[in-house]
Amino acid sequence: MNKFIAYLRTKSFRDNLLIAGLVLIVSLLILFYSLRVYTRHGEGLLVPKLGGMSVENAIQILESQGLQYQIDTVYVADKAPGLVIEQDPDPNINVKAGRTIYLTVVTRQAPNGAFPDINGKTFLEAQATLISYGFKVGDTTYTSGVARDMVLKASWGGQVMDRGQLVHKGSRIDLVLGDGKGASEVDIPNLVGLNLNEARLSLLGSSLVLGNVAFESTDSLNAKVIEQLPAPSDTLNKVSIGTRIDIILSK
Repeated sequence: MNKFIAYLRTKSFRDNLLIAGLVLIVSLLILFYSLRVYTRHGEGLLVPKLGGMSVENAIQILESQGLQYQIDTVYVADKAPGLVIEQDPDPNINVKAGRTIYLTVVTRQAPNGAFPDINGKTFLEAQATLISYGFKVGDTTYTSGVARDMVLKASWGGQVMDRGQLVHKGSRIDLVLGDGKGASEVDIPNLVGLNLNEARLSLLGSSLVLGNVAFESTDSLNAKVIEQLPAPSDTLNKVSIGTRIDIILSK
């Protein structure tokens, strides 16, 4: 042990220790600079700002700079189709040639959504429901009805909309609302033998609302109303304006 301690105090040990330290430092410097050369540290391209331009122009810029791209689409009702709204990496980030730039582009075709049941609801309730389903409120008109601002009919492009029908997200839905000045009760129309559109128009003319629609056959185009609830009878022939009438259709 004493010999080992004595050796540590010799000039030979100090020289060997110094040489070992210098070799380690030189090795680390060589490794560091070799990696810089291998990876071309500090060299690269600045990612251009692509947000807000058309996807065609964005692709042209990326290809001219030797960058790859990958496109994902999303539907945004208030944005023009084909517009770049997001990119990854962000602008002005230094990347190497050939790097893939991920673009989020507004799709050119809106997805379809199932139309909600808003008949018989107030305007504010219907508006909130339409927005939550991805639709917008279009024109509103008033017709005779006992309940002020109650939705009597919803339509898109002139077509009366029923619950569950598929329509493009972002579409503007026109509403017919009650004006609160109508009679309190109306006669119940007899819908038996009518097809779905005829029954709907008959109810609209009576200021009533089409409720649940059920089919007992798969041929819905030729189906006729075989039962309604409520139905006109000796004990019940009038209902309040805005009452929902359920129907069952069969071939």
